[in-house]
Formats: sequence, C-alpha cells, structure tokens
Amino acid sequence: MNAADPLLTVRGLSVFFRAGLDVVQATSGVSFAIQPGERLGIVGESGCGKTVTGLALLGLLPRASSRVTGSAMFEGQDLISLSPGQLRRVRGRKISMIFQEPMSALDPVFTIGSQIGETIRTHFGVDRGAARRRAIDALASVGIPSPERVHDSYPHQLSGGMRQRAMIAIALVCEPRLLIADEPTTALDVTIQAQIIDLLMDLSARTGTALLFISHDLGVIAETCTRMITMYAGEVVEDAPVDAALVRPRHPYTSGLLRSLPRLSPRGAALPSIAGRVPSLRDMPAGCRFAARCHHALPDCDKAQTLSEVEAGHFVRCWRHDVLELPGALTDLERVA
Repeated sequence: MNAADPLLTVRGLSVFFRAGLDVVQATSGVSFAIQPGERLGIVGESGCGKTVTGLALLGLLPRASSRVTGSAMFEGQDLISLSPGQLRRVRGRKISMIFQEPMSALDPVFTIGSQIGETIRTHFGVDRGAARRRAIDALASVGIPSPERVHDSYPHQLSGGMRQRAMIAIALVCEPRLLIADEPTTALDVTIQAQIIDLLMDLSARTGTALLFISHDLGVIAETCTRMITMYAGEVVEDAPVDAALVRPRHPYTSGLLRSLPRLSPRGAALPSIAGRVPSLRDMPAGCRFAARCHHALPDCDKAQTLSEVEAGHFVRCWRHDVLELPGALTDLERVA
C-alpha cells in the first residue's frame, strides 16, 4: 500500500436487517475514507447508523438477521467479503474496537488480565507468562495505577473509568492500525471523560493509530478529531474538516446539531433544538430524509440527492447548500481568538 493511499476506504456500505417478515435498511450507501493516523469523527442522533456502521466493518452484526453490501477496503482486503475466520485474524490485530459500555463488553467471569491475554495469545502465539507481562505493560500504558492488581481483578471490581481504560488496553495491546471508538466516554463523569480523550489522542499521536470516533457529543468530536462526518437516517449528509464544519456547516442538520450545544445558547434563553425525530426504518422518506424537520425545505427536496463536493474536502448532501447561510458553532472571529 502506498503511503498516500487511505488506510480504509468504505464505498456504498448498506446494512439490512430482517424485522419479522420485513427487511429494513439501517444504512444507505455510506462512503468515506480514513488516512493512516487520521482522527475521523462520526456524529448524529441515536438511530442514525453510527454504531451499525462500525459493527458492520468488523463483521460483528448477527449474520442470521443482517446483510451488508458495499465494500470496505483495508490493506488490500475487502472487509465485507472476508469469511468469519479471516475477519478474526483482522479484528484485534489490525483493527480494534472500544465498545460503548465496558461492563457489557467485558466478560464478568474472567479477570481483566485473562481477557487481554487471550487477545495476545491468539494473535502472537506466545505462552501465558509472556502474555501476562505484555498485558500488565498494556494496562500501565493506558495510565492504570497498580496494573498487576488490575490484571488479576474482575470487571465488577473496577470503577467505570478503570473499566474503560482496561477496554482501551485490550483494544491497543496488539498495536492495531485502526481503532474504532464507539461512544468511549458515555456515562463517565467529566474528569474521567477528559482523561480518556487525552489518552486516546496521545496514543494516536504516539503510535500513529488511525481513530474512528463515534459519538453524539460534538464537543468531544471537535476536541478529538480532525475531520467530521454527520450521519442522518442511515446516510452521510456532510463530510468536512472539523474546523470547516464548526465555522460554516453546509447541511441544515449539522447546523442544527451545532446550535443545540448548551454553551452556545444565550443565558436564560430556551435551548435550540431540532423539532421532530429520526424517521422510522420502516417508513423512510424519499429524497432528503431530513426535509420533514428542516426549516429550509422546498418542494424539490423530495427528489433524490447525492453527496457532492462543494469545497475542497467538504462534501454535503443538500441541493440548497449554495444559497443557505447556516449558523455554526463558531464565527471566524471566535475561531481566531
């Protein structure tokens, strides 16, 4: 792979689920690329397809009730077409994932050390002694005090922040080239959240690991990532550098998310919000899927729209992007300050 080539190139990723006698589509034609060492954030409301996208890339959706189409090229291999056995050799070794809730992702009947050690032995074939030493080093590398004690502890014996750090240690112990972080700071207090963000950024900068950061928290994405993808109702509606999205979003949905941040609202004023809700997978509208909630919608918005490049590196799925002046989170003056 050439150094200038993307590490991961996703094209037309669509996920379908069987729901009773029906089949519903959770994501539609999702496309993006991640460069080596890049930090890419995916934002959107719950139900927009963020987590499903991450799970689909690693083949973690239930095979009996789901179907994935499209391609995801990673180091010359299409992840979507790999067999379960081939994917197991990629997961953990080349691509790792930090799951949303560590208490659910960690096995409660095994110690932290045994769960890290299993990953090490699977991918490197070392003995238990070497795996233990490497697991303890991994726990120390993510800032866990007394890593030997934590190595021999069970998940329920650790705090939420410590469990999340242990999850990060498991994800990074094999030095993957891509780390998918699915809401890694959810349910953590502000102090621990800041520590986890600093840890991920430091590890990414130090090891060159690319980061795909999935979150509904735009503040975290703005602090952590260099590029931001906005998803709505299973589609990518905007893909832009973080600074460009903060200063001048080109899609009404991105603008609405940014203006809903509490710190941007005048003191004592009502908090801006986006009326309505994400459409049901069983009743997805034609054309722009955001039109029913958009203040700028016109009759032509019921026609199919494509993701188009409006500026260098800035893509948007809105045919009115060139006539709308949408407020962002920052003005140019605030950004310079």
